[in-house]
Amino acid sequence: MYTQGLDQKDKNPAKRRAPESPEQLEVFQKRVDAEEKIEAKDWMPEAYRRTLIRQISQHAHSEIIGMQPEGNWLTRAPTLKRKAILLAKIQDEAGHGLYLYSAGETLGVSRDQMVADLLSGKAKYSSIFNYPTLTWADIGAIGWLVDGAAIMNQIPLCRCSYGPYARAMVRVCKEESFHQRQGFDILRVLCEGTAEQKAMAQDALDRWWWPSLMMFGPSDTDSEHSAQSMAWKIKRFSNDELRQKFVDVTVPQAQFLGLKMPDDNLEFDEKSGHYRFGEID
Repeated sequence: MYTQGLDQKDKNPAKRRAPESPEQLEVFQKRVDAEEKIEAKDWMPEAYRRTLIRQISQHAHSEIIGMQPEGNWLTRAPTLKRKAILLAKIQDEAGHGLYLYSAGETLGVSRDQMVADLLSGKAKYSSIFNYPTLTWADIGAIGWLVDGAAIMNQIPLCRCSYGPYARAMVRVCKEESFHQRQGFDILRVLCEGTAEQKAMAQDALDRWWWPSLMMFGPSDTDSEHSAQSMAWKIKRFSNDELRQKFVDVTVPQAQFLGLKMPDDNLEFDEKSGHYRFGEID
């Protein structure tokens, strides 16, 4: 860790590090290009370290905040089995937050500081967790759509150039895949039930579809960090590439459920093999 050897009053690594030379930056980029994992004690550019802290802390905060709208339904789950499954999922999310805070700590920032930044509003989390969970179908939509979008984002992170982050993501992705199946199963049962239950599922899809697409971030032309993160192999795909892949995978699943996507512009383009979808507000 960069903070080793620093006194308690000055734990800002940037203040104590020598200026970065072009030679150091070139060697670092060659390691990244060669698919070598960068480890906590390796030299890294300050901008790389700060980018990782921003992304990992935002990811960890989203896991913790994401427990709250689901926890609201623990006492109202329709069956004991559903309650046990939801409780296990919420516990998984807490674990994901802990893995990620631990990965962030390897970069020289304390967990207390990351949490303080969250509480002060300095650090962000995924705004999708500010949306209310109005019905039990919303829990299904979160699992199917929100966790589905998260998986699409997170699987490439298993090959992230920063070793501690990449290794943490392996277990996270395995557990998230169960979360997505749990959500899809909730909606499947509702869609096979009464007309009122299927309408509840459709309403949840209508409200969660567009926020789920927003989870991939701004378009590539508007993204402030995407290009550099891809050059450093923190990210492997652009925001728009991942969003398109999510749409292509999810639309057939909605058709299987007998639900209608809330997008009048949605259509399959046979030439490209992708679904065209409307503009995100």
